[in-house]
Amino acid sequence: MQPRIKICCISSQEEAALAIGAGADALGLVGAMPSGPGVIGDEVIRSVALELPAAVAGFLLTQECTAQAIAEHVHRCAVSTVQVVNHVDPAELGRLRASLPALRIVQVIHVEGADALTLLERYEPHVHTFLLDSGSPSAAVPLLGGTGRVHDWKISAEFVRRARRPVFLAGGLRPDNVREAIRQVQPFGLDICSGVRTDGRLDPGKLHAYVAAIRTPTS
Repeated sequence: MQPRIKICCISSQEEAALAIGAGADALGLVGAMPSGPGVIGDEVIRSVALELPAAVAGFLLTQECTAQAIAEHVHRCAVSTVQVVNHVDPAELGRLRASLPALRIVQVIHVEGADALTLLERYEPHVHTFLLDSGSPSAAVPLLGGTGRVHDWKISAEFVRRARRPVFLAGGLRPDNVREAIRQVQPFGLDICSGVRTDGRLDPGKLHAYVAAIRTPTS
């Protein structure tokens, strides 16, 4: 089964249409962040999310860390899926799920080492999906995504093997390495931002090359 494709850091209706036309199954809409690319205002996120076709999910990327603040961000942006980019208290996700049972919750795990595997059991009861990325949330200026860095796929593969939830893989994916990422990790989905952009803008050539690399059957 081919992995789902999520194109992140969507900045406008035009970029959303371009990504969907290329075959994206989901789009990432980045709220306020301490660093990283693709940040847009909540009003823009809302306008893009409300125009998405039913078959395409809009993921709100939020840095909020409490159930109340995440729920308020979700309501402002009119989305049905939230991607929590901080390693928050799992109890807050339990409260969020209880208060908004229809909301799909995606927890980002920043793979800085093998200790990422210990987060699986903590979060799994409270989330619908995981996303493995290459950020550094404990850095002086937290890096919560969009780094363009590849992390240790052996750890990601073990995470996928143990998980009972779908897992997206992110971090430094490009047309020239995505087939190897699929082979090694076998994720449910792939998430990309910087690898399909030129000077910060979604690049149609890179985007179509990325999608073609994923869709091409292995020999």
